[in-house]
Amino acid sequence: MGRLQDLYDEQGQSPWLDNLKRNWIVDGTIQQWIDRGVRGVTCNPSIFQKAVESSDAYTPQLTDLVAGGTSIEDAYWTMVCDDVTDALALFRPLYDRTGGADGFVSLEVAPSIARDTDATIEMARDLWQRIDRPNLFIKIPATVEGIPAIRQMTAEGVNVNITLIFSLDRYAAVMEAYLDGLDEAASSGHDLSRIASVASFFISRVDTEVDRRLDAIGSDQALALRGQAAVAQGQLAGAMATSAFAGPRWERLVAQGANFQRPLWASTSTKNPAYPDTMYLDRLIGPDTVNTIPEATLEAFEDHGTLARTLDADVEGARATWAEVGTLVDLLDVGNVLEAEGVTAFEKSYDELLGVIESRARGLS
Repeated sequence: MGRLQDLYDEQGQSPWLDNLKRNWIVDGTIQQWIDRGVRGVTCNPSIFQKAVESSDAYTPQLTDLVAGGTSIEDAYWTMVCDDVTDALALFRPLYDRTGGADGFVSLEVAPSIARDTDATIEMARDLWQRIDRPNLFIKIPATVEGIPAIRQMTAEGVNVNITLIFSLDRYAAVMEAYLDGLDEAASSGHDLSRIASVASFFISRVDTEVDRRLDAIGSDQALALRGQAAVAQGQLAGAMATSAFAGPRWERLVAQGANFQRPLWASTSTKNPAYPDTMYLDRLIGPDTVNTIPEATLEAFEDHGTLARTLDADVEGARATWAEVGTLVDLLDVGNVLEAEGVTAFEKSYDELLGVIESRARGLS
């Protein structure tokens, strides 16, 4: 057994792989990751773009789709849904063995509709019905417009991975949307035990933006706080989850089978080379959480990561750090800027992905 397996067995945290490509499904690489302790997979247009650019694995299907008159965008959704469906099959034994606790694969709605509630609901519903697997997560961004979609999809019994969370205020709204959705799902007769949810904080990007602002301030106090904001926010988010999913309302939902909405730490590769490469894994370890991790960081953690419960080891210290950073940096603005940048970056990746597919398609004709 390695550290990835121990991370779950000893600490209750599920490591997920933040990558998916067809040749890994075909050549057994995904199954090898599962055997090493990976318990789920996430993907996005940027990941799929790299997969298409780096492999000829999609050429036969793309050739058939283009020959049949399929549009470039529809070709993307056909290919990515096929990849996700095949990955879901690989993770299904884990899903069944754990009673639906793990073994998930996430697929996100089109980034271009992040500000459109109705379109998000329609597309999330379509993808859920199209793939029709119980261990699928539909990724919906935690924009203001995404919150009602999260509530509605939960109410309809859809597993939702809420993505692009950058602030504690927005996280509170995300948890409330999940609770409201569960209440409505229960009223509609859905089996709450079949509804799963994770709430994805983008960790390293918070430090990147906060550190930029601290560097601009340049005082000894500001410079001493670099590299501390993201972990502190994550630790406070963990405390918020423990508090939100407790009390009479939650106990009533649990009695009907409701599942805890696990905090998920995303963007956990270290962007600043001055920081330890496993920093965002080592310092956010706690039960009933997920960390979705690129393969290089997974390998680093397997080699020299620290196995210890750190998420709630010093919540008051995290609160003090977050408050001190907040005296120097407008943290609400940080969250707003990062959300806007995140949505824009995902839209750009999606457009570039379609461009790559179109270029490949032209090469086939």
